[in-house]
Amino acid sequence: MRVLRRGDGGPAVTEVRSTLLALGLLPSVTGMTEPGVFDQAMEHAVRAFQQQRGLITDGLVGPATYRALRDATHQLGGRPLAFMVSAPITGDDVLTLQERLLELGYDAGRPNGVFGAQTESALRNFQRDYGLTVDGICGPETVRALRQLSPRARGGRPVLLREQERVRKAGPRLRGKRIVIDPGHGGADTGLSVGGVNESDLMWDLASRLEGRMVATGMEALLSRGREQCPPDESRAAFANEAGADLFLSLHTDSNASPHAQGVASFHFGSGNGTTSTLGEAMAGLIQRELAMRTGLRDCGTHPKTWDILRLTRCPAVRIEIGYLTNVDDRARLSDPAFRDVVAEGILVAVKRLYLLGENDQPTGSFTFADVLAHELLAKAE
Repeated sequence: MRVLRRGDGGPAVTEVRSTLLALGLLPSVTGMTEPGVFDQAMEHAVRAFQQQRGLITDGLVGPATYRALRDATHQLGGRPLAFMVSAPITGDDVLTLQERLLELGYDAGRPNGVFGAQTESALRNFQRDYGLTVDGICGPETVRALRQLSPRARGGRPVLLREQERVRKAGPRLRGKRIVIDPGHGGADTGLSVGGVNESDLMWDLASRLEGRMVATGMEALLSRGREQCPPDESRAAFANEAGADLFLSLHTDSNASPHAQGVASFHFGSGNGTTSTLGEAMAGLIQRELAMRTGLRDCGTHPKTWDILRLTRCPAVRIEIGYLTNVDDRARLSDPAFRDVVAEGILVAVKRLYLLGENDQPTGSFTFADVLAHELLAKAE
């Protein structure tokens, strides 16, 4: 679909307006504007929806916002839900199902609104335990049972203990961990390009430096794309899922209309209303602290988002926005290979910290690549 913005009109705008009305984000009367016109009130409603859903708050209705609006129209019980390999079912009804199964003690995986194999497995286990037809389909009978039962856990983060246990069982050693490194853009898509500096070239170089350091520790580091390729986010996430990755790290730079905007920010899956990837959030925090401390870049914090690259990966995923190419100082630093070495080391150390679980750790910014290698040798000896 084409991107819709203020001033546009037509059937697509009417559809979006109707959805916003149904969600209570848009008053039924908006001045003298025709129903099929994208006016200021509708733009404000789109921004409010995007903020609620962890999307980029730009007031534009592109593919991601349109998909989220469509998903928001579905409520549990309104349609049968099942695992469709070629075209997975998505929607708020799927999200509700996942959250309900997690509350009842069934491991439906990350509640991301996508009906995948893990959700089907949890649903089948629920149906088996409660004497329902074990077909993996969430129909009227299953919905009634889900609504009648009291949850075993309420509030908090039902997946937290499972995720922590997976990390604990994985052990502190990096050897054998499989990491997918995702250099942003690629091929004909150079991403941001300012002053002769291209985002895709910088991120490819950074990914290569990070890959080399990870391989040296015994990790299995995989790049999500070739140098001349630019797969869509869905394909990058699918690559990580098919590879059985333990972590997914997406590398980007940022831009802003203001030349004064600068700094580093990290993003993990989360809707902003409590639904989050616990390990993704922890990984984003570790990376953010290491990079802010080591590089001196302004700390722009960590943020939950529902971008496809974060939502569709089954493993913890983090997108890192390293500096602003539109800022003279950030661009100069990113152009320095020595600076990219510092960034690569910081990311590697953050990954090591995740698996250390706070044991035998050192203050932020003080752990070196040599320290990581020493830890690996010590763990091997033990």
